[in-house]
Amino acid sequence: MAITKSAKKALRQNLKRKYRNIQKKKIIKNLLKEVRSLISQKKIEEAKSLLPKVYKLLDKAAKTGLTKKNTVARKKSKIARLINKTGREKS
Repeated sequence: MAITKSAKKALRQNLKRKYRNIQKKKIIKNLLKEVRSLISQKKIEEAKSLLPKVYKLLDKAAKTGLTKKNTVARKKSKIARLINKTGREKS
């Protein structure tokens, strides 16, 4: 357990940041699930409209250190690939 005043404050800060990070990760995860479900339902235009929001959240997560840069790049690429692949099959 923390003894000094500064250690107690650091512990409080760590807990706040932990919960904030968990919340952000949940938002990203749910948005990615939503885009994938739209793609599986062949609602490509709706998925494309969500793409900028997904990119923004993922980029911000990488910038703040929530997730690694290459992980974000991989996720963005995968979603874009799914949308383009499904869009071409539809045409």
